[in-house]
Amino acid sequence: MPQLSNKGTNLPTSPIRKLVSYSDQAKRNGIEVLHLNIGQPDIPSPSNAIAAVKSFDLSLLPYGPSQGTLSYRQKLSNYYKKHQIEVSADDILVTTGASEALTFTLNVICDAGDEIIIPEPFYANYNGFASASSVNVVPVISEFDTQFQLPSLDNISEKITAKTKAILLCNPSNPTGYVYSEQEINTLCELAIEHDIFLIVDEVYREFIHEGNPHYSVLRHPQGSNHTIMIDSVSKRYSLCGARVGCVVSKNKSFIENVLKFAHLRLSPPTLALVASEAALDAPDSYLKGVIAEYGKRRKVLIEELEKIPEVVVSHPMGAFYCIVKLPVEDAEDFSKFLLTNFHDQNQTVMLAPAKGFYSTLGVGLNEVRIAFILDSEKLIRAARILEKALQAYKKFVS
Repeated sequence: MPQLSNKGTNLPTSPIRKLVSYSDQAKRNGIEVLHLNIGQPDIPSPSNAIAAVKSFDLSLLPYGPSQGTLSYRQKLSNYYKKHQIEVSADDILVTTGASEALTFTLNVICDAGDEIIIPEPFYANYNGFASASSVNVVPVISEFDTQFQLPSLDNISEKITAKTKAILLCNPSNPTGYVYSEQEINTLCELAIEHDIFLIVDEVYREFIHEGNPHYSVLRHPQGSNHTIMIDSVSKRYSLCGARVGCVVSKNKSFIENVLKFAHLRLSPPTLALVASEAALDAPDSYLKGVIAEYGKRRKVLIEELEKIPEVVVSHPMGAFYCIVKLPVEDAEDFSKFLLTNFHDQNQTVMLAPAKGFYSTLGVGLNEVRIAFILDSEKLIRAARILEKALQAYKKFVS
């Protein structure tokens, strides 16, 4: 048997998708699964984005520019200006989703064995991106009891070594919903400048702010142009997850030039997906306002319903569409599996994302799950009732 790479063998499994086989089996058994495990919006994409794809001339589907079409990048530049982010089309490189943007970024700034610092819990695939790039994640724990606010500057500073290449954030955060303030972002920018490292901020949930101050982009720091990198995507904003169109944005010219080398290797982003994404930018303001209002409503409903369940503790996300929930169980992953294999209520069950996979530190988050409030309010209420009954059944199951 040929030997496989250690890199592939040791690549972490996604906690968001690792229970899919159990979910698939439950569906084959005739059980409806309410998916709260994955950030797949159910809100329709802008109608003009879908119409643009349907009307596209399919006589030829050619390669596009490796950096993405100029027209799309110019539209993105104008979009960012509305958010007080001053960048040109040349500062933007279009990628196959935010995932590719992060993979390109890590490969451009890091060599094997280098380190990136990430406050945890963090988007689980950051672990995978780092592992695939032979980069080591250095976690700094944020606390549930403080709603996952930024760890102290001392805690972050003491993690910086000669191998540190960047600090990575998601703002608003997936999985916690925490929104980093202008002061927190600027403090981290100054830390990055002081130590001559990068600050990378994944801003794909920029519009989804439910309370507190408005979103503050990492690219707004006046002195941070050589040290700041923004990751973005249309997936959540316009319900275009399957388009797989993201981008990496930076005023650091050398960085963008080197990202383009990696973009050349994969030739070009998907043409039809770019057609949809460019059209989405022309959606009326009322589209996003409606989406934001709907997620705010769902957030309120989910928190209220979960807090009715005895011994369940819910974080209150400031943004995005996720919350971390503490359950009265020792092993939330085992409970999540139980939901799919040993429990249903009126032929319905719920799929959750065990939160330990959103931590890099072993033994943390074992009794936590991430819940995505991406279903309509009636389904969220129903999911909470199923969860309450399942917790009661699980206590008997493990006793």
